[in-house]
Amino acid sequence: MPNDRSDRARRVQLRRDGPLLVEGPVEVVLEDGTTAFSDRCLVALCTCRRSRRYPWCDTSHRSRSRG
Repeated sequence: MPNDRSDRARRVQLRRDGPLLVEGPVEVVLEDGTTAFSDRCLVALCTCRRSRRYPWCDTSHRSRSRG
């Protein structure tokens, strides 16, 4: 179907000093082989690994000191 979301490319937005924004739903395969799933329409993936909800961003990157 042409309007089926799975048939079109997913949009991924890179943010300087912030999360990776991905159009959902998404399934993330972690280093240990486990998977995390989100059915939200936009998902923020942590890139700094400071999140307590990793792989999901909880804005912990904001508290990182800039030097």
